[in-house]
Amino acid sequence: MAKKGKKYLEAVKLVDRTKAYPIAEAIELAKQTNFVKFDASLEVAFRLGVDPKKADQQIRGAVVLPNGTGKTQRVLVFAKGEKVKEAEAAGADYVGDAEYINKIQQGWFDFDVIVATPDMMGEVGKLGRVLGPKGLMPNPKTGTVTFDVTRAINEIKAGKVEYRVDKAGNIHVPIGKASFENEKLVENFTTVFETMLKVKPSAAKGTYMKNVTVTSTMGPGVKVDPSTVAAK
Repeated sequence: MAKKGKKYLEAVKLVDRTKAYPIAEAIELAKQTNFVKFDASLEVAFRLGVDPKKADQQIRGAVVLPNGTGKTQRVLVFAKGEKVKEAEAAGADYVGDAEYINKIQQGWFDFDVIVATPDMMGEVGKLGRVLGPKGLMPNPKTGTVTFDVTRAINEIKAGKVEYRVDKAGNIHVPIGKASFENEKLVENFTTVFETMLKVKPSAAKGTYMKNVTVTSTMGPGVKVDPSTVAAK
């Protein structure tokens, strides 16, 4: 394991690893233990009691954070005909078809999210090997394969984040920046938390939410007591 730096070790001392903190306190601690010079991102990690190997327990989707992520997402839209104009009007950063497929094949990645109309997926599918490993492949489950490009772009620009369970049953979701007010981070966290409860697979057995942790980019994890989250 890599040796932890002095600042990290100082930050760890502020966190009681045996304790699950009320959400407001956990957010405050995650900010206090952020020791990097840049405006770090905060994220929540869920360890879920699901078996991702089973098709009926694979959790994937997207949620719009009420206070955004603090990051402006660059959106590439694959579309043709009238949908090109619609995407441009909605504020897409790049819109096109074959030219952008060629650019990506040549190693261009100056974008954060791809939206594609369903009639473009035959072509976009050819990029699967390149986009798949980077988590950039458009998917109907996350609302990025759609003819309603205006809504897709608006949601992404407003702070839509995707989530996907990994092989170990964990999900990591960004909830904003360390510079955000605590209330806004709590609100974003609560929205993600509620979403995780809603998407619980009916096939999941035993304890569903095993562990919930908030952390800053380089900081230590702070455990959250789920009973303190005012989910609606």
